[in-house]
Amino acid sequence: MLSPVTDPDGAPFWQYAAQGELRVQTCADCDEPRFPPRPCCPHCQSFACEWRKTSGQGRVWSYVVPHPPLLPEYAEQAPYNVVVVELADAPRIRLVGNLVTGPDAPLDSLPPARIRIGAKVQAVFSGTGLPQWVLERP
Repeated sequence: MLSPVTDPDGAPFWQYAAQGELRVQTCADCDEPRFPPRPCCPHCQSFACEWRKTSGQGRVWSYVVPHPPLLPEYAEQAPYNVVVVELADAPRIRLVGNLVTGPDAPLDSLPPARIRIGAKVQAVFSGTGLPQWVLERP
């Protein structure tokens, strides 16, 4: 599995994820959550920020099931899904991940026919620290 490439602005996201926490960068002045992480708030232009813990709950906003031709590393894991999840406590924030049956489950563990737009999901964390998603009602 590929590891995320981090930068100074996004590094805290991955550090918290490695601890099993889903946190979002939030402006310390106007309280607006933002993703992707960046040094300046796009709403009030403040450079003050903090990382707030979220509930980890969301809903499937969109998804895709990639089909060949794919790069070899991805073709070996196909078929798998890629979901865009809108966070329940920060609806302007949408995160990309995979919908799986549980922590450390393989990418193809959930049949694509079970995925629905609007389905409620919960963040889970694999041993790699990558946030993934499980259905709230399997």
